[in-house]
Amino acid sequence: MERIAIMSDIHGNLEALTTVLNDIEKRNIKLIYCLGDIIAKGTHSNECLKLVKEKCQIIIRGNCDEFFSKEHDLENLNELSKKRIIWNQSKLELNDRNYLLNLPFSYEFYMSGSLIRLFHSTPTKIDGFVASIDSIDKKRAQFLPTENTISQKSADIVIYGHNHLPYLDKFYNKTLINIGSVGNPTDVIRKENFDSNPMETTQANYLIIEGTLNSKEYDSSLSYQFIRVPYNIKKELSENTDNPELEAYTTELLEGKYRDPNKIIASFKQRNIDVSKL
Repeated sequence: MERIAIMSDIHGNLEALTTVLNDIEKRNIKLIYCLGDIIAKGTHSNECLKLVKEKCQIIIRGNCDEFFSKEHDLENLNELSKKRIIWNQSKLELNDRNYLLNLPFSYEFYMSGSLIRLFHSTPTKIDGFVASIDSIDKKRAQFLPTENTISQKSADIVIYGHNHLPYLDKFYNKTLINIGSVGNPTDVIRKENFDSNPMETTQANYLIIEGTLNSKEYDSSLSYQFIRVPYNIKKELSENTDNPELEAYTTELLEGKYRDPNKIIASFKQRNIDVSKL
């Protein structure tokens, strides 16, 4: 039996990443896969990328890895967008940006009989958004092959990131798993009189999957374990002295509140999700 630690959405948060890697090492897990968004938001993009390259056997490209590594026409952007791009790109060498742009879109493997597919957000778009409250049809599309997937088979298990919020769903004999975020965990469904302690959200998240790697036979167990690890958030924030969006970053790390909830709500409305009950 093999165990794989799968993590995503580090977002330049070195304190969260090193804490998670230490936790993985204590559990004596040798395989680590990363589903992207290593950079952006936090000040330690360069350091996080070096660690991920050193520790992870599989690394997939995330939307922030792509967006902040490519060239932009800055003249046609507003001041905040321009500032974000310039600052995030200043944290990386040109060869690092090229490395990120050339990371694969997806990866897949068999474990204990199941075809497991990994990608950052959806099989069609690197910045798509599929949430736990989406329709079954929208979530079912996560399992379908596209030109971005390695094989043209429908997956049995899909593991992805991007949403920063871990969950597991089961339907049609399939399993859909979001592993949450190492460095920027948030929860967009919030109400002050319903909310628990923010620490229920803001700890660093990753997933452990255990089974017989590369086996196409249903002859051994397969298990998932969601892990959350407390880390020194104040120390991480204290090192973000040059962060142009420090206030928003602070709110996300300390309170688990996404900096632009209206963007998510608008996305839900476009998909005919009743946001009045959120």
